[in-house]
Amino acid sequence: MTATAPRIPAAEPATTVPAARETAPAAVADPPPSTGQGRTAIADQVVGKIAGMAAREVDGVHSFGAGLTRALGAVRDRVPGGRSAGSVTRGVKVEVGEKQAAVDLDLVVEYGVSIAEVAADVREEVIGAVERMTGLQVVEVNVNVVDVHLPDEDEDTGEPDATRVR
Repeated sequence: MTATAPRIPAAEPATTVPAARETAPAAVADPPPSTGQGRTAIADQVVGKIAGMAAREVDGVHSFGAGLTRALGAVRDRVPGGRSAGSVTRGVKVEVGEKQAAVDLDLVVEYGVSIAEVAADVREEVIGAVERMTGLQVVEVNVNVVDVHLPDEDEDTGEPDATRVR
């Protein structure tokens, strides 16, 4: 009888301690809504701006947006006072939930860069920035390369090259 008595007390604390350790962090990390601490809501456009700014910092990214969106944005940017926060979110679409976010990016890359590397770098930058600044878990970043910017393309002036014969 004495041999079985020490085994029971040793087994009980071993099963109770891990259970207490597993539940304690979850209660601290995710307080119940009835604590009175309030709720934080983050708008889609906030996450869009963060994602757009983060993606623009990646080498090899030329611009954002597809076709017509990019053309209209370029015209708006040339008009005095026309540049707005909308240019940061051009080509950026997001879905934001209470704890998660998903990001879709339409971008133009520079000619000669590895598209796969640029896409991976964009994902890394966007996920890092959004998660760091908002606390939301980024579940996916979809990168859609819509164009390649060639070195001889002149988007800024819209005028023919100076080397053209007149």
